[in-house]
Amino acid sequence: MRILITNDDGIDAPGLAILEDAARTLTQDVWTVAPATEQSGQSSAITLADPLRLSHLSGRRYAVSGTPADCVTIALNVVMDRKPDLVLSGVNQGFNIADDMPYSGTVGAALHAATCGIRAFAFSQAYNRLGQEKDVDIWTASREHCAATIRTLLATPERPGVVLNVNFPPCPASQVTGLAVVRQGSRAQHEIYTDDRDDGRGKSYHWVRFRRDAGDAPADTDLGAMAARQISVTPIRADFTDTASLGPLTDALA
Repeated sequence: MRILITNDDGIDAPGLAILEDAARTLTQDVWTVAPATEQSGQSSAITLADPLRLSHLSGRRYAVSGTPADCVTIALNVVMDRKPDLVLSGVNQGFNIADDMPYSGTVGAALHAATCGIRAFAFSQAYNRLGQEKDVDIWTASREHCAATIRTLLATPERPGVVLNVNFPPCPASQVTGLAVVRQGSRAQHEIYTDDRDDGRGKSYHWVRFRRDAGDAPADTDLGAMAARQISVTPIRADFTDTASLGPLTDALA
């Protein structure tokens, strides 16, 4: 088996190393092509107006001056002599669930791979604000469970064009209660806003921020799985069609 690994946190991210280690328990034919710098929030964006720079770091590890989806494109067209059997994206620092999922570069890279006809899984590690404190290991669940989760998912039937979006709960590995196949949840509040400031010269600048409130977290959603300390698995695809609206919209426009 040949595996391609990428992410959106950048080539030096700790989650990328966890995913590389997990992949090597399956095969030694592991290739890493990841962004040179953090590319969070890039979704499936591709770079069209600027050239992409490729840096060979060591062995089968490369960095690209572009988005996560760019990394997949460069891997398939420049770095590798044949397609991988599997693309793994992550492990992202922070969850990619509910309303956050469409923005994720981690998920976007996996979706891009799926549109290229390659099986793809996306991995993210949820953490609480406590995990930002010194000496708190936020990676324990993904580090201990990632390899086994990949094996479990590989044993399931492959559905062309479908990405399995996986989130590890924000708890120690010993407290993970299992794996749950769930739908994408929806938050009670999900707001993107700007934190507006002035620099030392009085010129304004803006940080993009999120306000999130899970509200009710039904057990059959990714939000519910995180609350229950389960590893969530959500099948997703790039087809945005709301099939339930096709009939009513057709009737309304007739």
